Amino acid sequence: MLIFVTGGAGFIGSALVRHLIRDTQHEVLNFDKLTYAGDPSTVSVVAESDRYRFVQGDICDADAVRTAIAEFRPDVITHLAAESHVDRSIDGPGAFIDTNIVGTFVMLSEARAYWQALDAAERENFRFHHISTDEVYGSLGETGLFTEETPYDPRSPYSASKAGSDHLVSAWGHTYGLPILITNCSNNYGPYHFPEKLIPLMIAKALDGEPLPIYGAGDQVRDWLYVEDHVKALRTVFERGTPGRTYNVGGHNEKQNIEVVRALCSILDRLAPRADGKNYAEQITSVADRPGHDKRYAIDATRIGEELGWRPEETFETGIEKTVRWYLENQDWWRPLVAEKAAERRGISK
Repeated sequence: MLIFVTGGAGFIGSALVRHLIRDTQHEVLNFDKLTYAGDPSTVSVVAESDRYRFVQGDICDADAVRTAIAEFRPDVITHLAAESHVDRSIDGPGAFIDTNIVGTFVMLSEARAYWQALDAAERENFRFHHISTDEVYGSLGETGLFTEETPYDPRSPYSASKAGSDHLVSAWGHTYGLPILITNCSNNYGPYHFPEKLIPLMIAKALDGEPLPIYGAGDQVRDWLYVEDHVKALRTVFERGTPGRTYNVGGHNEKQNIEVVRALCSILDRLAPRADGKNYAEQITSVADRPGHDKRYAIDATRIGEELGWRPEETFETGIEKTVRWYLENQDWWRPLVAEKAAERRGISK
């Protein structure tokens, strides 16, 4: 198939591109604006493939989207391009409205026009796959799981913008008959993660001897999903999922943030000991929590398992080991990003 990937130079998008080129015979067009969190280096290992091509473009630019779709003639559009950092959304929500809501509207409009012009067989086989987050469901108490029927209750500008985009995609399916798919995933981690999110940020700061800032008591709970498992789920959904269906994708790995940081500190103690003989965990420090910080997310991934046969291959223990090793072995990738693009603490605007 011909797979049109938006945001294919970002964290999850690039993992999907690498997976499709390495492990399938699909052809891929990577459509990415190359914002601060998108970098061509994330797909450099597959960039020479004759089944890969790249177009720099903005999903809010209808002409650019229309041209790219018309020239590539995709069987599937997988829409990952998004602003995704909660702290940035607190400080500057406008970019999240533009990219996540307006950009998704543009993608839907252009996909619909393209789809309607296809012949009957092509129309039947086409899919528009929208990739979203579990944060649209809000915050859980100490028990319970998010299912595909959980009411939406977004709590941050980021999650509200993603909830809005989910509703647009669903509406295009109901109103216009566009064959849509939606996936809502839990927290991803793994290689090529821009070093402002929890795990890569803590690794970078630990190795540089800096304090490891934990919001509040660090007792916020997240379900952690190794990115390679996630992209295999995405492929499974757009290849075999039922149009109009939503699938939750989770790692079955609930951990408190403080547990995550202690785990990576322990691995670093073993793989890259501090010169002074102390433990990296001594660098952990508590900072003021961000406004409206959701307490717990947890995904029920029963549907995708029962209907499509997908299950995560990595446990948190195996995934976090692979992740720490990758950041140790690829410091030439992330250190320039930290030097060039790292910024002050975000998400404290009130």
